Amino acid sequence: MIAIPSSALRVALAVFAVLVISTACSERKQEHAAETATASVPAAEPGGQAEPTKPAEQANNGFDIGKLPVSDKPLGAFPYLGLPAGYAANGNPVTNDFDSFPFWTGKQYQWVEGKIYAAGFGAAQNKSFSQLEVSRNVEALVSSLGGVKVASGQIPPQALKQLDAKGIGVRYSEGLGDVYNYPSETYVIHRADRDIWIHLCSHTAGGGWVIAETKPFQATAVVLPAAELQQQLDATGKATIHVNFASARAEILPESQPQIAQVLSLLQGNPALRLAVNGHTDSTGDPAGNKSLSQARAQAVVTALTAGGIAGERLRAAGFGQEQPIADNTTEEGKARNRRVELIRL
Repeated sequence: MIAIPSSALRVALAVFAVLVISTACSERKQEHAAETATASVPAAEPGGQAEPTKPAEQANNGFDIGKLPVSDKPLGAFPYLGLPAGYAANGNPVTNDFDSFPFWTGKQYQWVEGKIYAAGFGAAQNKSFSQLEVSRNVEALVSSLGGVKVASGQIPPQALKQLDAKGIGVRYSEGLGDVYNYPSETYVIHRADRDIWIHLCSHTAGGGWVIAETKPFQATAVVLPAAELQQQLDATGKATIHVNFASARAEILPESQPQIAQVLSLLQGNPALRLAVNGHTDSTGDPAGNKSLSQARAQAVVTALTAGGIAGERLRAAGFGQEQPIADNTTEEGKARNRRVELIRL
């Protein structure tokens, strides 16, 4: 029998222990990796395959309306959907022939331009309000029309601040509902010729919803040439132009640049002419907000003219909101006439 020095035996035992521990750790890592990989795959239904991702779920991960199913279900008259039995709109619902509204798609807003309907609602007399009943009914109705739910849950606080910045909380407060404290739902009925969006938010005593039908903007304003503007100023001391702005903003749309160019030509041809540029709105929304918006729009026109070389002292901007209508605000035609810019000789 060969004697092994005690020091060498200790070294050999230490090496063996390290090898055993390393092997065990390696095996445990492989087991954990397999468990992790298995957990990342959706569980299959008994006797079947894993359920595929629905179009609505895909929308929340990077919204693409083109991935939604196209509906050809028959529709009635706008706004196409009605409240469940036992529920009714509060006050006077708002319908705008052309405006924009932000619909939450799960990660961001989708700004939809077109015809907008907004209303707050509550339970009828002698009936208790049920959030679940309203939600289930709206979802079933949308589904029957070929639509899908694309988002459900609380809108993040940072995103809610955008509503305030754009004035949505004022213009559509009833339809928006209390999104600051309660979750909301977004639905889309995707059709071949247009899309219908639905925002729904309810709480324990009431709720609100907004329905929008996409519609491309149609420019209807007629460009008045500088000579005609001059004639109006000579005859009445003022001239009215219709400048198209981005919805709820003071951004002049490209199709109105020809009209701005004619005003610029008028001022360039009359160096002594000084003008007040007055902004006006229709009666949709909050009066104070409309006045502020009309002031900003009038200033945008002045800024465009000074950028064209007109001295700032020749121009003065003022906003009057809905205070001076020239047509009936109960019709879309009247509202369109009231949304105007007036040039007043100073």
